[in-house]
Amino acid sequence: MSNSQYSYVSYIKASPESVWDALTSAEAMKSYFFGCPFEADLRTGGSWRRMFSDGSLMTEGEFLEFSPASRLDMSWRNAEPEKKAEGFSRCLIELAPTNGATKRTVTLSIGVPNSKLISAVVEACPLVRSNLNSYCEAGEPARTYVRLEGFEA
Repeated sequence: MSNSQYSYVSYIKASPESVWDALTSAEAMKSYFFGCPFEADLRTGGSWRRMFSDGSLMTEGEFLEFSPASRLDMSWRNAEPEKKAEGFSRCLIELAPTNGATKRTVTLSIGVPNSKLISAVVEACPLVRSNLNSYCEAGEPARTYVRLEGFEA
């Protein structure tokens, strides 16, 4: 079966524990993810979901592996009908200390060729990634508002 994948590596001048806290804290995530609420049962097998600021569902999934400050593996499905029809994707986030910073490796994959979900992530991810880095390094996101096709927060 053919699939679609998006991977990137970023370096954040913060400890893996600080980056982990930003990735799993509903309060932190709301700050750098444009005010969008996040709810999660923070454990392997726990569910998670992110809403738009109006309360409608944006994304949801389950934690497949939850290893604090090192590895977060989760299923991920977008609620938009066209993307939801593609089913669940897998998002793997790995954190590793490196010379006073944290190396963050993210891989999103789905068993669908030319995935609309992956295309949307490729467009939106740099904004969220930059905000996460700014939040972890400076205590506040670089941007507080974003408007993309199919996403506004």
